[in-house]
Amino acid sequence: MKGATIPSVAIMPSPLFLWRFKAVLFLLWGLCCCKISWDSVMRMSVDLRDLFLYEAFLYYNPLLLVALMIWLWGVNLWVFAQSSVNYAKVFDLAQTHLSHREIWRCATWLTLIVPTSMTAYLYLYSHGEVSLAASQPVLLYAILLMILLSPFDMFYLSSRFYFLRTVWRIILPLQAITFPDFFLADIFTSMSKVFSDLERSVCRMVNRQVATTAWFEADSVCGSHSVAIPLVLVFPYLWRFFQCLRQYKDTKEKTCLFNALKYSTAIPVIFLSALKYHVYPDQWVGFYRPLWLISSVINSLYSFYWDIKRDWDLSILTRIFMFKNPSIWTNLLYGQNWVFYWVLGSNLVLRCTWTYKLSAHLRHNYLTVFTIASLEILRRWQWVFFRVENEWNKMTAKQNLEMSSDMPSEGDRLLDSSNHTV
Repeated sequence: MKGATIPSVAIMPSPLFLWRFKAVLFLLWGLCCCKISWDSVMRMSVDLRDLFLYEAFLYYNPLLLVALMIWLWGVNLWVFAQSSVNYAKVFDLAQTHLSHREIWRCATWLTLIVPTSMTAYLYLYSHGEVSLAASQPVLLYAILLMILLSPFDMFYLSSRFYFLRTVWRIILPLQAITFPDFFLADIFTSMSKVFSDLERSVCRMVNRQVATTAWFEADSVCGSHSVAIPLVLVFPYLWRFFQCLRQYKDTKEKTCLFNALKYSTAIPVIFLSALKYHVYPDQWVGFYRPLWLISSVINSLYSFYWDIKRDWDLSILTRIFMFKNPSIWTNLLYGQNWVFYWVLGSNLVLRCTWTYKLSAHLRHNYLTVFTIASLEILRRWQWVFFRVENEWNKMTAKQNLEMSSDMPSEGDRLLDSSNHTV
C-alpha cells in the first residue's frame, strides 16, 4: 500500500563474528603488552633488571592468580549448569546469582586491567618516570578495593555482598558453619600464597617502597625475612581449623576433630620453613630442615587421604560429566577410567608440591612458586567438581529419605482402610 511505513530492522552481527572479533582484539592487546614490556625490561641495567622484575611480579602475580581462579570458577559453574547438579541450591544462592557468563565477564576485565597496569609500570620506570610508575600498582589496588567494597547498586552488588558476608563468617565463625562457609575457606587455603603476596605488596605501598631499592634489605619491615609472611600464610588454615572446632561444638561428630587435625598439620610446615632466616645455618640443616620435610610429607599425605576418603565419593566420581544434553565432553569424560586415575594421580602429586609454596625460605624462586601456585589453583578447580557433586548427592539423598519417611507404609494404609465404616 502506498504511504505504508516499512519497519526498520536493526542489523546485528552474528555472535560467532563478535566472538572472533573480540578474540582478535584480545590477541592484539596481549602482543602489544608483551612487546612494550619486553622493550622496557631491556632498557634497564642488567644489575637491576632481575630485582625489578621480581618486584613487578610481586605486585601483579596475586591478581593474575585471582583472575585464573575466577576463570576456572566460571568453568565449574558451566559444567554444573550442563549436569544435574543444582549448585544454586547447594550454595543457597538467590535467583539473581551470577551465571558462568557473568563470571567470565568479570575475569575478562581483570585479565585486561592487570597486565595493562603491569606494562605501564615497566614502561614508565624504564623511561625514568619513577613516581608515575610507583602509582600504577597503588591505583590498581585502590580501584579494585573500591569496586569490591562499593555500597552502590553496581558491579553485581548482591553477589559482592554475599561474598563479603561469607568472608566475614569465615574470619569470625561465631555461628553455625554452612557449606558456603567452609567451601570458600577451603579455596582460601589454596590461595594462601596470594594473600601473602598481597600483604607484601600493601606493606611496600604503605611504606612508600614501590619502585625503590629500600625493600632489597631482607630484614626490613617489608623484606623477605619478615615474620608477617608466615603469619599471613597460616591464616587460612587457622580459619578452617576453628571452623572444624565450631562444627564439632554443634554436631559432636568426631570427624570434625580429625578434619581440624588435618589443617593443623600445615602450621609446622609454614613456621619451620620461616625459621631458616632466624636460626644458625647448622641448626637449620641438622635439625629444622628434617623436621620441615617430615611435616610436609605428613601434611600432604593426610590432605590427600582426606580428599579421597571424605570430600569425594569415588563411587560416582565421573557422574558430574553426564550432561543433560549430548556433548563431546560427556563422551570424553563420563564413565572413563582415565579420569579416575588422572584425578587420583594429579591430586597426590600436586598435594606434595603444594607445600613448596607454603615455605617462606623457597619464595625467592618466584617463577617456580608462581607455577606451583597456579597448579594448586588448578587442583582446587578439579576438587570443586567432586566436592560440590558430593554435597548435592548428600542433599538429594536426605530429601529422598525424608520423603519416604513421610509417606505411610502399606500396613498403615491397610489399617486406615479397615477403620472406615460404610
